[in-house]
Amino acid sequence: MSPKKGTEKSAKSTTAIGKAVKGFTDEERAAMKERVQELKAEARRGPRAKQADGESDVLAKIAQMPKPDRAMAERLHAIIKASAPALSPRTWYGMPAYAKDGNVVCFFQSAHKFKARYAMLGFSDKANLDAGTVWPVAFALKELTAADEARIGALVKKAVS
Repeated sequence: MSPKKGTEKSAKSTTAIGKAVKGFTDEERAAMKERVQELKAEARRGPRAKQADGESDVLAKIAQMPKPDRAMAERLHAIIKASAPALSPRTWYGMPAYAKDGNVVCFFQSAHKFKARYAMLGFSDKANLDAGTVWPVAFALKELTAADEARIGALVKKAVS
């Protein structure tokens, strides 16, 4: 028996007619492109320059944010640096992030970046926040009160413990 030819169909022909395939948003594609640029920049710099350059990159990203997000990001940067001086500032997908041993522990996502109604402080799976079987790893931020700042400081300390 000889194999039949022409029996394979392309992926396009198997999708429903009139339905658009949804992929990444423009904002997500831009974030991925920023991550590629970050990796290239890190490779060019070498290991010695990472700490100082990472901080300047984070401060530059914060400076580019619109005013409400910028003020919140500046305050979070100060809280995170004070709460966990061992964390190294760096950018991650174009967002300010803070890493321990090269692994991102927490990050700030401005509301403007993904056209969301609130900014977000997120923690990666490298953060030591485990508490039982369910625990939050991202927090919506509309504004920062003194109580919020204290809670964030405690969370960051716990995340790196």
